[in-house]
Formats: sequence, C-alpha cells, structure tokens
Amino acid sequence: MYNWSTDEKQLKNHPEQYAIWKLEQMINFGLNGEKIIESDLRKYWNKLTLDPARQKFLQLLLK
Repeated sequence: MYNWSTDEKQLKNHPEQYAIWKLEQMINFGLNGEKIIESDLRKYWNKLTLDPARQKFLQLLLK
C-alpha cells in the first residue's frame, strides 16, 4: 500500500488508529496484494469510515 499524504511512522505509535487507517485505505483504495485480516475488520467495524457501497458489500460477506 502506498500513501504519500500520511506519516506512517508517526501513526504507528498509535496502534489502534493505525489499524483503522490501514483498513480504511485497503478497503477504499485497493489491497495492493495484501489481505484483510477478518478479525481486525470485525474488531474495528464500527469505527471505520467506508464508501457506503463497499460497506454494504462487506457487511454481506461478514454475515
């Protein structure tokens, strides 16, 4: 995953915020060869800001 607008080193000092940010980036902008960890997705589901269509699709997959 490539992101040039976020200081990942600083964000990694806050593990929960980093996990949420990374999940949002992967879902909204592409996985880039990585896989989403289902347990993390379920854990942070209520804190994610996602595209509504993708959120609806993922919700169907998680049932």
